[in-house]
Amino acid sequence: MALAEAGADVAVAARRQDTLDEVASTIRALGRRALPIATDVNDFDALDRLVERTAGELGGIDVLVNNAGGTPPTIALGLSDADFEAAYHFNVTSVLHLSRACAPFLAKNGGSIVNVSSAMSHEVDIGFVAYGAAKAALNHLTRLLAAEWAPKVRVNAVAAGATLTDALEFVASMDSLKAQMVERTPMARLGSPEDIAAAVLFLASDASAWTTGKILEVDGGALGSVWPIKIPGGL
Repeated sequence: MALAEAGADVAVAARRQDTLDEVASTIRALGRRALPIATDVNDFDALDRLVERTAGELGGIDVLVNNAGGTPPTIALGLSDADFEAAYHFNVTSVLHLSRACAPFLAKNGGSIVNVSSAMSHEVDIGFVAYGAAKAALNHLTRLLAAEWAPKVRVNAVAAGATLTDALEFVASMDSLKAQMVERTPMARLGSPEDIAAAVLFLASDASAWTTGKILEVDGGALGSVWPIKIPGGL
């Protein structure tokens, strides 16, 4: 919606069609075109169809925001090889696949890719071996693609801190845990989706025309993990 407010026509992709339709309706109310396409980013054929439909129905692709991702906290000793590889597939490989598919369209008009990473890509805490390592890989994928595709396509990432999305709702809904996270955040609040959207808009737009290969930390000033649940994970 932030991109639409700035003048973009937007293809929105997620697994839940009802959510997509709701967002698309809001975008259309802003006077922009919206294309809601039910997509599971773990399905590479679905990603290819997403690119084909978007380019065909909207007339091209200028910006790609890779926003899907996540992995439940699991200690290393409880993490299967399959789960670890699934974390990379979801958070890294899907990004590479979709970025490659969009690259020819993006290169036509000096397009931009924005990857949504995580503060856990550079912070440490118990239980985040899969998620943190995958997001760290996403950060360096961002830098490497930026080097390969410059100057035709810019590639940057947002390392988001604790943000009040559905994924964090089960923790933030408990007052004591939420208070711990807020206390560890210098800005004295958790992030909002609008905070992350503003950073994405900056990196997607010409306001960041001389910025590529960078990881923008949007985390309320946190210098370490604010995760409030301590998981026994030692040997």
